Amino acid sequence: MYIAILGRQPALGMAELEHLYGATNTHWFSDQTATVKTDNLSIERLGGTQKAGQVVIELPADDWHRVSQKIVQAYVQAWSGFEGKITLGISVYGFNIDGREVQKTGIILKQKLKKNNVSMRLIPNTEAILNTATAHHNKLGLSNNKVELIVVRGGNGRVIVAESTGAQNITALAKRDQERPKRDAFVGMLPPKLAQMMLNMSLTIDSPALRILDPFCGTGVILQEAALMHHAVYGTDLSEKMVKYSQANLEWLASTHHLTIDATVHGGDAMDTTWKAPVDAVVCESYLGQPFSAPPSPAKLDEVRKNCNYIISTFLKNVGSQISAGTPLCIAVPAWKSTNNDFTHLPLVNQLESLGYTQYEFKNITPKELLYFREDQIVARELLVLVKA
Repeated sequence: MYIAILGRQPALGMAELEHLYGATNTHWFSDQTATVKTDNLSIERLGGTQKAGQVVIELPADDWHRVSQKIVQAYVQAWSGFEGKITLGISVYGFNIDGREVQKTGIILKQKLKKNNVSMRLIPNTEAILNTATAHHNKLGLSNNKVELIVVRGGNGRVIVAESTGAQNITALAKRDQERPKRDAFVGMLPPKLAQMMLNMSLTIDSPALRILDPFCGTGVILQEAALMHHAVYGTDLSEKMVKYSQANLEWLASTHHLTIDATVHGGDAMDTTWKAPVDAVVCESYLGQPFSAPPSPAKLDEVRKNCNYIISTFLKNVGSQISAGTPLCIAVPAWKSTNNDFTHLPLVNQLESLGYTQYEFKNITPKELLYFREDQIVARELLVLVKA
């Protein structure tokens, strides 16, 4: 069993895990963490998980002092004959303690190991939790001598101790976002980790190689993340400029990552394009309308909302006529935040059945939680996880 430390919006990370691994294998452990029953959990393909670890100790409800003692006892025994130098980081979630208490546990363990002639470097804890960047840059969880212990107290008080299997590769994500030859802030910047989440909400962990369509491909972020998962990619866009950008970015990805990518990219209006079969899944960020730096007036919001609803519903009717029943889709559509932090949604969100789709039924989250946004953003991305009826 694994534990996943979820990202800034935990419900999105949970939805990603549940769709990939199944609801029977995926459960909340705390507000920020989930347990996953699987033989292998690869954080490289997860956009909504900051860290993951394989569970090694499960304890009943207890305070930090006794949990700390049990960790020290277990690892003095486990590492007593270790050859070479251990690098250790400790992250503690769900306990009301500071970094000094966590550091104290590491120092006690280090001293006891030293008596057994085992050398250990302890990564300093200024907070109870090592941030993702520290874990990533120290390569914790990527070898047997670079270890991060992830200690989590769940909502029921039960405690899990896990050995990290890696942190989110923020360096690689940043390169794929910022070092691509073609970017365009005007059309929006879909983060690669959100593209990963969207793809995983249309796939399962044992999905074969598929052909994934993005009918609003833009600069090709979803296409590149799908290609890294070894799927064939098919992108279209109304703008010839975006078509060229996607092609250039896929060529860059193939060169820098030594990939052979099965890619088809051409122009086309998502409202009336005829796509070439096969299409095994549809994943896209649809038309989000104009950006806003402040909540628009009711009249302006009504205008933009009607326009977006027309374009996206027409697209859904068009693509629905060309894909088989059972085809999965994950579509990002706009939702607008008001001054009191409520959201205005597209009318089509409540009309999906009449458009020929059913919403995927998550067990751990509700559809209303599938909103990706930052606090200063007015236009959020609402994720519709659908199946063609």
